[in-house]
Amino acid sequence: MAFLHFIPSPSSSSNNPSLNPNAPLSSFRYCNNPNFPPKPHHLHVANRRRRKLLSLLRCSASSFSEKHHTNSPKSDDVVELPLFPLPLVLFPGAILPLQIFEFRYRIMMHTLLHTDLRFGVIYTDAVSGTAEVGCVGEVIKHERLVDDRFFLICKGQERFRVTKVVRTKPYLVAEVTWLEDRPSSASEDLDLEGLAGEVETYMKDVIRLSNRLGGKPEKEVGDLRRNLFPTPFSFFVGSTFEGAPREQQALLELEDTAARLKREKETLRNTLNYLTAASAVKDVFPSSSSSS
Repeated sequence: MAFLHFIPSPSSSSNNPSLNPNAPLSSFRYCNNPNFPPKPHHLHVANRRRRKLLSLLRCSASSFSEKHHTNSPKSDDVVELPLFPLPLVLFPGAILPLQIFEFRYRIMMHTLLHTDLRFGVIYTDAVSGTAEVGCVGEVIKHERLVDDRFFLICKGQERFRVTKVVRTKPYLVAEVTWLEDRPSSASEDLDLEGLAGEVETYMKDVIRLSNRLGGKPEKEVGDLRRNLFPTPFSFFVGSTFEGAPREQQALLELEDTAARLKREKETLRNTLNYLTAASAVKDVFPSSSSSS
């Protein structure tokens, strides 16, 4: 079994497009090596294969700090934000390496370098169009090349909802409001801690079984939460579901931490059941499963 497929929950649904669905997907390159600057061999996101599970979960949860929650803008604030439609979902706290080479987005970068280095990353695909909810990407490291391309390392910050398109040229700019999870009571906080613990347990089980199927030595999976509170932990978990961007988008849009964790738990449970079945087949037919 070469690659793990996350099995989304049955409640997965398509996005409600509201922006320009014709935004090109060739205006950037997603750099799947976090070393900076990226190497020339990085593949275009439209053609790259899914990473193995361990490389998905190798992203340290320590980058999912509480910072973007403690100083978040008020949810009723309305601001203008340049938008970058991409065929991927950015979560608060996640790291996103990009290479910018299309002219209009190079213009955007020149503008951002003189302002606050923040832009909106919003999911788009040919089927569902462009989503209404996205995540702010803050440029934390950049390099400008002699041909005016840019290598960027971005970190996800606040979530937002598009309320009005301001302009589409030279790049997309929209009015947005900020999205936050609803506050929880003290009793709900205890429930969230328990739910987050269950999700972490499922993640560890998935990693162990994936290692076994991949022929890797079994070893104890370390702490995945890294002292994260339930909300940023739920974002970290969602960021590992790479290869299922519509499911990730649905998780990003939820405004309830418990609902997000429950959905992630269901996805991980489905994935674990799939892996368990695959492991049973491998035990019965070791030669045939090793060639998959």
